[in-house]
Amino acid sequence: MGLPLSLFIFMPFLIVLSHLHLVFTLSSPFMQPLCHHDDSSALLQFKKSFIINESASYYLSNCHKVASWTLEGDKSDCCSWDGVECDEHTGHVIGLNLSSSCLFGSINSNSSLFHLVHLQSLNLSNNDFYGSHIPSQVRDLSRLIDLDLHSSNFSGQIPLEISQLSHLSSLDLSWNPCLELEKLSLRSLVGNMTRLQKLDLSLVNISSTVPNILANLSSLMHLGLEVCGLHGEFPKDIFKLSKLRYLNVRFNPVLTSYLPVFTWSSPLETLLFGETSFSGELPASIENLGKLIELDISRCNFSGSIPSSLGNLTKLTLLDFSYNAFVGNLPPSLGNLTKLTFLDFSFNAFVGNLPPSLGNITKLTSLYLDYNAFVGNIPPSLGNLVQLSYLDISHNKLTGPIPFELVNLPQLTRVDLSYNLLSGEMHFGLKNNTPLTSIVLSNNRLTGPVTFGPMNLTQLFNLDLSANKLHGQISNSVFNLKNLGFLDLSKNYLDGIVEFDEFVRVAVLYSLDISGNQLSEFPNFLRNQHELEYLNLSNNKIHGQVPEWMWNTSSTSLQILDLSKNFLTGFGHYPIFLPWTCLRFLSLKSNLFQGSLPIPPVSTFIFSISSNSLTGNIPELFCNLSSLQVLDLANNNLSGSLPRCLDNFGASLSVLDLRKNKFQGSIPYTWIRRSQYLSIINLSQNEFQGHLSRSLAKCMMLKVLDLSDNQFNDKFPFWLGHLPNLEVLILRSNKFNGSMETRQTYFKFPSMRILDISNNDLMGKLPLRLLENWKAKKFENVDSSTYIQEESYLYSARWEYYLPQSTYTYSMMMTNKGNIMFYEKVQELFTAIDFSNNRFVGEIPKSIENLKGAQLLNLSNNYLTGHIPSSLGNLTELETLDLSQNKLSGEIPQQLTQLIFLEVFNVSHNSLTGPIPQGKQFDTFENNSFEDNPGLCGKPLTKKCGNFDKAPFKHSIFEASQASRSPFEFGWKIVVIGYGFGFVVGVIIGPIVIARKHDWLMKTFRIRPPSRRRR
Repeated sequence: MGLPLSLFIFMPFLIVLSHLHLVFTLSSPFMQPLCHHDDSSALLQFKKSFIINESASYYLSNCHKVASWTLEGDKSDCCSWDGVECDEHTGHVIGLNLSSSCLFGSINSNSSLFHLVHLQSLNLSNNDFYGSHIPSQVRDLSRLIDLDLHSSNFSGQIPLEISQLSHLSSLDLSWNPCLELEKLSLRSLVGNMTRLQKLDLSLVNISSTVPNILANLSSLMHLGLEVCGLHGEFPKDIFKLSKLRYLNVRFNPVLTSYLPVFTWSSPLETLLFGETSFSGELPASIENLGKLIELDISRCNFSGSIPSSLGNLTKLTLLDFSYNAFVGNLPPSLGNLTKLTFLDFSFNAFVGNLPPSLGNITKLTSLYLDYNAFVGNIPPSLGNLVQLSYLDISHNKLTGPIPFELVNLPQLTRVDLSYNLLSGEMHFGLKNNTPLTSIVLSNNRLTGPVTFGPMNLTQLFNLDLSANKLHGQISNSVFNLKNLGFLDLSKNYLDGIVEFDEFVRVAVLYSLDISGNQLSEFPNFLRNQHELEYLNLSNNKIHGQVPEWMWNTSSTSLQILDLSKNFLTGFGHYPIFLPWTCLRFLSLKSNLFQGSLPIPPVSTFIFSISSNSLTGNIPELFCNLSSLQVLDLANNNLSGSLPRCLDNFGASLSVLDLRKNKFQGSIPYTWIRRSQYLSIINLSQNEFQGHLSRSLAKCMMLKVLDLSDNQFNDKFPFWLGHLPNLEVLILRSNKFNGSMETRQTYFKFPSMRILDISNNDLMGKLPLRLLENWKAKKFENVDSSTYIQEESYLYSARWEYYLPQSTYTYSMMMTNKGNIMFYEKVQELFTAIDFSNNRFVGEIPKSIENLKGAQLLNLSNNYLTGHIPSSLGNLTELETLDLSQNKLSGEIPQQLTQLIFLEVFNVSHNSLTGPIPQGKQFDTFENNSFEDNPGLCGKPLTKKCGNFDKAPFKHSIFEASQASRSPFEFGWKIVVIGYGFGFVVGVIIGPIVIARKHDWLMKTFRIRPPSRRRR
């Protein structure tokens, strides 16, 4: 049976349709080839090598991505798995994006990941691979175009094999701080990657220069080299890359370069150079970077003024020029940058008025202009910045009142106008529901009482009005500050907060500072405060005893309590231990406390009760204070001996000040044997006796040792000479004795700059060997505004902030300019040597010129002889030079006129001769500087040098008064009597002794028998 004719006619059309159906079927998205078995097996094996741990990723949105992989049910095709991309024609896995998948574990060289040889894109970022090295098998993924391993805790060397991935257009290994590129240079890494569009190695330890080869990567759009340890000069040709949009080399502090003149337009959108050593001026041609969105050149070395052309970068949203050396006025063109949200010009040297055009930048959320020299009023136009959240214009020279418009900005949360010259009355007339959390207006000239108009500052947490001219009392209309935690009203003229009760019923304070005011009593509202950590009522006029209700004020939270500089007389019936169980700082100094010593809690780090009228001993209970860092009991009437158990202070104690009391006995050997961190010991002006404890030699951190005005009876403690940090040693007015001449050369006192051993009984030649390591250069970089002190920082873990620091400042007594002077503070720059009132002999050596930098040199009241060395003229920093009451002879060297800072010069009571030098400082000295030197002549003496008296020189009255101390001189009467008596005795018994004790005489006086000459 034959086929119908019609079938033959339509057969060609049927064949064509069947082919079209086959093509449609193969190309349909619903009929893609399934994932290859080898790929799905490799993926599942890769999954099993990790655990899913939420702590392994910053973002948790993808933590279940890998967990969903399975071959069961309708998910058997791995191409449908989360994060997996397959080739639509071959079915091979070509993309794997497991970013933020909470993977925790190691990747090793046997990982099945490297079986996915068709991969073109691999993203394993933001996981935790537990310090794994990047395996060299990465070379097997030779088709990779994108490789992203950032923030995944890889470590070790970047393998050489990555440089073989020549198809890469994106390589991101950033934020793996344990990853290194030291064996493989940056040049070698990217040498074959000619297609790179993105290279980010931020926070990888590269430690090299930036190679010029990067400027050849013509496709590069993104370059991130932040925190890489880069050095050398950054290649300026990189700026010319025609496609570069993102350039970040921040936090490479020794990387140098400067911005070129931009004669070309650039696609740069982000330019970040912060905290490098880039320098120079900002070129006016920067306007050619018209697409810039972010510009950060903070903490560099840029200088010069800001070009007005900067205002043409109208796409900028971030501009940070802080911590540079820019000068001049801010250009008004900044007002054109209307898209800015962040502007920081702080820590520069800008001057002039703030341009009102800043008010045009209405999208600003953060504005920092602090630490400059801006003057004039705050422009009211800043009130237009309706989105501003942070405003800091502190540390300038702004004047006038605070604009009402400024403090009423609807989004403002923090405002700091401190350290200016702002004036006017302190009145808050804020609108309701303002979001302010911090107001800092300290160190201005604001006046009047503190009044708050009707408002609702429910978010305010910090209010600082300190160091103004506020007076009167705080208004009782403050009733909506329920979240206020920090209040600082110190250094004003407030005389009371009696009407503050309304406020404290809702506020829970953590920090309160009302120091430096006129308060006469404890504020009553403190009764209701139970969470205070910091309370400072110091420097007021509070009289009488501490009220008993204070025991319940924040008894379990208070950490710092400062009641110093008042007129307090006692604690009443206080318990054995003061009640604040968490107290770490307690200052009661400069009051009128009487009776026995109060005992702070065992938690105390710093305790100061100096300058009171306390009596009695140090109680044994003090030995429980095992965390003490500073113990200051100076200037009281305490007595008795030191408890031996004070060694319980242990390694924490850094300052011990018992100055000006009536303590007796010796220093127990045990109580400082564990105090290796002691920095300052001041036991001066007491009645200590005996020898020094050798345990002091274990205090390797010791900086100051002041034992002056006691009764120590010992040899000079050469054994302190090995202490590396000892700068101040004061042994004045004790009974130290014996020769200062020693053959021990290893006692070097390497850091000494104040040495006072005056008023003792020390002998020998001047002990300049103690100062062999004195170098003037040690003092060259010392800040003249700093003092010898110990600073302590107390941290509040509950609120994660540092409480106000505590500073102990060393005080001392010293003879200067002819008077005993009290130094309440001792400058770090001060240098002094006082050897006076001892029994030193011999000449002043020429080597004294090595004491360059010394400001005070006192060698008076000794037995020094010879000439005044001209080398003293090299001590050009000298302010006081006292050589009086010695036996110096010869002329005063003309070279001493070079001492242009010399204020006090004393050579009286010597045997000097010749003319007194004239000119410069010598024209300011009076007669008493030169008296009792009959051989001197010339101004200021009345004796003219033309009438020089050549009569034999007569000894001064002073020398006669010293005769009783001299080991070399005897009164003439005693000599005559001794001579006569000896003559009689010698005549009578001499022959007897010679006859009977001939051998003894010959041996004792080493008399040799006469030798016989050979013939």
